[in-house]
Amino acid sequence: MTKIISITGDLGSGKSTVAELLCKRLNYEYIYTGQIQRKIANRYNMTTLELNNYSETHPEIDEEIDSTFKSLNESTNLIVDSRLAWFFIPKSFKVFLKTDLIVSANRISGDNQRKEESYSSEKEAVDKIIARKVSENKRYMELYGADCSDLNNFDLIVDTSVITPEEVVDIILAKYNSWLGSN
Repeated sequence: MTKIISITGDLGSGKSTVAELLCKRLNYEYIYTGQIQRKIANRYNMTTLELNNYSETHPEIDEEIDSTFKSLNESTNLIVDSRLAWFFIPKSFKVFLKTDLIVSANRISGDNQRKEESYSSEKEAVDKIIARKVSENKRYMELYGADCSDLNNFDLIVDTSVITPEEVVDIILAKYNSWLGSN
């Protein structure tokens, strides 16, 4: 049986934090797209939004990121934090983390590890988050026919706006254990 939890969701929803906590609790390996994308953006001297826009006409960027995830279907004991892991690893337990836009903007603005994602105001942060999401969704529909906005693609949806990452992990683990038992 494939023991993979794929996590995706809104920007600033806590995907990385939750994935790291899940890895510690389950002793699973962590595969993390955000870090790969930021490294590529830095290599091209771009922000992540600029890289997303660039990727619309340069499919080699998505191929570089996505080829890793396509190869994971026979793996086990993984937490995969990726926009399209649910699509590339269909046998995974698919989790979508959602959050309020203002909460997302404040989380991203306060994250010191996202230096390339700094904003002058909350409104600018919200606008850029929306633009990045639109860019990604458009590109993924064109490339793969993957509709990231259709929440029916996921086994579990958790709103992280007002609960702690530990509470999110508890919810995921309860549903994941039930899912494992039924598969």
